[in-house]
Amino acid sequence: LFGALGVWLGYPLADPIIGLLITLAILRIVWQSARAVFSRMLDGVEPEVIDQIRHEAIHTEGIEAVGQVRARWLGHRLHAEVNVAVAETMSVGEGQAAMALRHRLLHKMEFLGNAVIHVDPANAAGEEFHRITDHEHDGLTTHSHH
Repeated sequence: LFGALGVWLGYPLADPIIGLLITLAILRIVWQSARAVFSRMLDGVEPEVIDQIRHEAIHTEGIEAVGQVRARWLGHRLHAEVNVAVAETMSVGEGQAAMALRHRLLHKMEFLGNAVIHVDPANAAGEEFHRITDHEHDGLTTHSHH
């Protein structure tokens, strides 16, 4: 419309200039879409999403520390795994109160399909407490599990 209006007003280059601007706008949209699709194909998650999960975990009553936060897209739904630490004096039943985090995340993040919350006592939180050191069994060579 603007190109035709420009030509009608006596500017014959208005039409190709407007066409070029539209082409640039389309190319920008294609680039942004392709980047988003490629990122999702590689299970990419925006840093803001991880930050939001961590924020919700830190602000959930009973959680003393937040360890690893992992998330990935499965189709149009996000799946998260969060390692949290609670007071070592809590019973298993009380420690399960940290599961309130899952409920909180599902309410706050509408695209979240599931969240797995791993609860550790605060004095044994972190991946180093879950490592299995070098060992042998069942005729296997020496190996470990990380």
